[in-house]
Amino acid sequence: MEIRVLRYFLEIAREGNMSRAAERLHVTQPTLSKQMKDLETELGKKLFIRSNYSIKLTDEGMLLHKRAKDI
Repeated sequence: MEIRVLRYFLEIAREGNMSRAAERLHVTQPTLSKQMKDLETELGKKLFIRSNYSIKLTDEGMLLHKRAKDI
């Protein structure tokens, strides 16, 4: 797990939207989405509840959010 990926995760959690987070991070939305899927695979946990217009954190996602902010 890279610090860059944790920054991506924190920005998505803050924005609640993958496209807006990608804009703020100056990366493409598909790149950001792939990074998050890879992170979920690496951790073996689902971090987001995805809908058409927003993203919410799961319980595991909230735990990672707290730990990532500390880092």
